[in-house]
Amino acid sequence: MNINFWKIDMRIGIIGLGSMGKRRARNLKSLGFNNIIGFDNRIDRCDEFKNSLSLGATCSWEEFASSSFDAMIISVPPDVHLKYMNWSAEKAIPFFVEASVLKDGLKECDSIAKANHIVAAPSCTLRFHPAVIKIKQIFLEGRIGKLCNINYCTGQYLPDWHIYEAVSEYYVSKKETGGAREIVPFELTWMLDIWGFPKSVIGVFGKTMEINGAEEIDDTYAAILILNEGILTITVDVVSRQAVRRLIVNGSEGQIQWDWSNNYISYFNKKAEEERITFNVKKAQQGYNENITEEMYEAEMVKYLDAIGGGEVFPNNLIFDYKILSVLEAIENSSQTGKSQNIDW
Repeated sequence: MNINFWKIDMRIGIIGLGSMGKRRARNLKSLGFNNIIGFDNRIDRCDEFKNSLSLGATCSWEEFASSSFDAMIISVPPDVHLKYMNWSAEKAIPFFVEASVLKDGLKECDSIAKANHIVAAPSCTLRFHPAVIKIKQIFLEGRIGKLCNINYCTGQYLPDWHIYEAVSEYYVSKKETGGAREIVPFELTWMLDIWGFPKSVIGVFGKTMEINGAEEIDDTYAAILILNEGILTITVDVVSRQAVRRLIVNGSEGQIQWDWSNNYISYFNKKAEEERITFNVKKAQQGYNENITEEMYEAEMVKYLDAIGGGEVFPNNLIFDYKILSVLEAIENSSQTGKSQNIDW
């Protein structure tokens, strides 16, 4: 961690004080940062932010925008990310933004950020999960040999995401920012970092059940990605009553298995002998699935602050996000046309 003492006093703004905005504030406080000001146009959220976290908050954009900041956290719904990303970039304020699902404007925002020499850090939370770190390490060490195929499924019941509010009350109920549509790039951001972007995509998506308050969304995505080496099959849904994440990676010399309900990864060699590679995770925040460790969110904030402080470059960028969302678009185009989609990078 490359945070100098003067940075502990840096002024950090958080735009959006819902679930993720509060989480980012908790993470920052745990790292020793307390000079934090939040903005949300909902009075109840500002009050909760002030009362539960003992931090400043305002419902006045004019008041917030007229303040000076050393860093910005953008935790609003995905369909308004770009508004605040552009504002931060134009003000030359380094910014971190939650996971994207809409690619329009990302390249242009990236150009503004680069022209103003600021860090633009789109979220890539699962890259910081201890299991994902170890999976990447095993693969890069060549322990599975030539990559053959990857099978991955993830599912989380949408009404369980925010048990304190109705699905209809937030962005996961909208078609463009629906829960399953958002999770596809959320997962691909870590997977394609390890295994590379696909040459072509075959995909399907659709609505398979009725979810009260989310009548417009597609709840299931499935895709086959043809990589430069190997084939990746992924299924994402928001109908699984028991939350699941399961991965199998097959190679010419071995296999990797991971179930997120376990604190270990299984590596099998050519003789099918198992080696369990264990890791420790911090306890999940109250109200979240027990497997959603706060550790990865804290680590993500550390990397963002390190990047601002002149340390290592943040591991994700807006152009990578744009490419990930182009894969999502290809999956949808394949489903709508009934044809495989080639992707030229």
